[in-house]
Amino acid sequence: MLDLEVIPERSLGSTTENWEFILGMHFSQAVAIIQSQVGIIKGVQVLYSDTNPLTVDIVINLPQDGIRLIFDPVQQRLKTIEVFNMKLVKLKYCSLPFNSPEVVPSIEEIEHSFGATHPGVYDAAKQLFALHFRGLSFYFPVDSKLQPGYAHGLGSLHFPSGASPVVSKMAIYSGVSVMDSRPPPLPLSCYHQQLYLEAATVLRNAHGTQGLRLQLYTEGSLRALEPRKQCLTREIMFGDSCQDVASSLGAPSRVFFKSEDKMKIHSPSAHRRVQSKRSDFFFNYFTLGIDVLFDARTHKAKKIILHTNYPGHYNFNMYHRCEFHMQLAADKVTEDAPLDAPVTITAYSKWDTIATRLAPAERPVVLHRAGSTNTANVFGSTFSYGYQDIIFEVMPNNYIASVTFYHPPAPFHATDWNATSSGGISSSSGSTVSSSSTTSNRNVTLLQEGNKPSSNIRITA
Repeated sequence: MLDLEVIPERSLGSTTENWEFILGMHFSQAVAIIQSQVGIIKGVQVLYSDTNPLTVDIVINLPQDGIRLIFDPVQQRLKTIEVFNMKLVKLKYCSLPFNSPEVVPSIEEIEHSFGATHPGVYDAAKQLFALHFRGLSFYFPVDSKLQPGYAHGLGSLHFPSGASPVVSKMAIYSGVSVMDSRPPPLPLSCYHQQLYLEAATVLRNAHGTQGLRLQLYTEGSLRALEPRKQCLTREIMFGDSCQDVASSLGAPSRVFFKSEDKMKIHSPSAHRRVQSKRSDFFFNYFTLGIDVLFDARTHKAKKIILHTNYPGHYNFNMYHRCEFHMQLAADKVTEDAPLDAPVTITAYSKWDTIATRLAPAERPVVLHRAGSTNTANVFGSTFSYGYQDIIFEVMPNNYIASVTFYHPPAPFHATDWNATSSGGISSSSGSTVSSSSTTSNRNVTLLQEGNKPSSNIRITA
């Protein structure tokens, strides 16, 4: 049984191990905690909506521990912590237990532990009485025949001797109401000396994509008395060396060497190509949602991949969402947008909307990811559409899974780009739809890495 400390409006953490679920932490950080507790936290479920991934909350459910972690679907940060079965967990406040097999969380016990608060609110439909503190709520099941006596709060109810109601659910959140709770900014305690992305702007000119301008933030100088948020602006451009990129963004989370190019079959005379003795390599920046591919010979950046981290995609939970923004010149006129109005594309755009104003390749490349050990991909295939110097990877629900920008060997005009893309997605200039930038050894059970013991995690859409 987990023994946890409650901090209202902040966290729920272990009193015996060095971990805690903190409001505002990213989904992947909560998963990392669960992975570190293999054998202690069991039977984990991830719940999300395939069709409405931006409106339905992402939930990590721990049924054997009575805990539910609710994440905002857009920011993908923790907004509410629920304990829905008080019998499965021990809870403390200021190191004093208020819920355990020996301590029953009755009304009197809650008032003794947390002090006085405003009168409770009765929900007649659910027959629950809610007692609210700032950032913390307790819910008591109350018999309907006691309803008329609640006008002055929970204390005005009269219960038979020994029949005082017991807490059935507890919620920790940020703000004054659990219904209106929003995830706070990423707490400084969750920075872990990593670099995080606020926004990414795609830099383009008449010749195509030139690079990215990144608005970043990280933990401030250690010379300050208190940690603080520090904001940075950096640019990475095609043709930058790996040293240039590392100087701008720091050391990558991982360096991945490509063992093969699975898209070379789409190149002219692919069978005549001589296998290189050197491999192109990626810098993977997981907390930025960005990969940068470098040429094996020149060590210059020739491809940039932006990830949107939607649930239901093979790479979900590997990257943070890249909050990118770019504008393209429209190819088509629609009723609600003139031809001279640019097409704005973000991590939240849907492909069917984009395709009404652009003229991408008509036939997509079907991309089916699988591990190097032929592990089954439970998430299914995605579709890659070429347009100018861009490849859009689109999920079955029409949301964009990733955007790949590649650097052509020579400047192209827009008409030449469209002519090139209409014949399929070329890989002659390194425009591979990389199914292995980081995932050739990735286990599709999503939340299990490497050779770690199984934590029995089930994913449900």
